[in-house]
Amino acid sequence: MSSAATPAVRFESAVPQFTVPDLVRTGEYYRDVLGFQIAGYWDGERVSLTPATPPVFAIVSRDDVQVFFNRADQSAGAYDAFFHIIGIDALAAELRGRGADILDGPETRVYGQRELVVRDCNGLVLCFAEESGT
Repeated sequence: MSSAATPAVRFESAVPQFTVPDLVRTGEYYRDVLGFQIAGYWDGERVSLTPATPPVFAIVSRDDVQVFFNRADQSAGAYDAFFHIIGIDALAAELRGRGADILDGPETRVYGQRELVVRDCNGLVLCFAEESGT
């Protein structure tokens, strides 16, 4: 098959995703000690920089690098790694053809990304995501 007939898939970045007991403490540590910026805390309904309720998810960033965190007592179904890509539907077709264990998607999420969730041969849960409208 020629490359002209194959839809393009492009991997743009990989993001580690860690499960931790306290998201605010972790975000503040990454900010105060490691020099990251707190990109936001997600409480299940909205993103904020100063959560009014205990968040279930957090993102910190520095330059072009992001790190994601899940709260340990809310981590059922959490991803182990997150990949920003272009061409989510083409990747889904490719992975289906290769026999990947696709758990979900591609599906558009409330936070504006289309995600494809796959379990690897070790049981790690990988999320491939594309900005909606890309």
